[in-house]
Amino acid sequence: MHKTALQMKAILENVTNLRPNGDDFRWYLKFKCNNCGEESDKWMYLSLEETFPMKGSKGEAHLVTKCKMCSRDCSVDVFPKPLDILSDMISKYTNEDSNTFKTIAAFDCRGLSIIDYSPRIGFVCEGTDSGTAFDDVNLEDNDWVDYDEKSNASVRVYDLQFKFITMKGK
Repeated sequence: MHKTALQMKAILENVTNLRPNGDDFRWYLKFKCNNCGEESDKWMYLSLEETFPMKGSKGEAHLVTKCKMCSRDCSVDVFPKPLDILSDMISKYTNEDSNTFKTIAAFDCRGLSIIDYSPRIGFVCEGTDSGTAFDDVNLEDNDWVDYDEKSNASVRVYDLQFKFITMKGK
């Protein structure tokens, strides 16, 4: 078992508080089996609102899968549990964070490692000066542009980069 942090780096233009929206937000990930090294070729997703029973355990996880090469049982959980401390597990990316890596989510991985992340729909952010809510931010192309009518300015999220780091400690 190890904990993996997903870090994001982006440039925010006239927006702040970029974050996933709601428990139904889907984290699209690719994995590598820690047993045989097989890498997934398809995206799998997990969300906070879905949990599945783990085979041979009384516990549940947000994603339960089996390696198609060696048949090892694997699971991933958004970390930490319990889920009532959402603010500690999923962080906002603010305009002060712009162009620096910041941990936005953490995952508890058992039997596998996360190797890739695909941002898609479901992000939200706010206008820096106006507070205008943008609730349909799609980062699938690693670039999003809109217009803030309250501040008469274009808003943008671009130059997205993601990386994973192993978390130390508990």
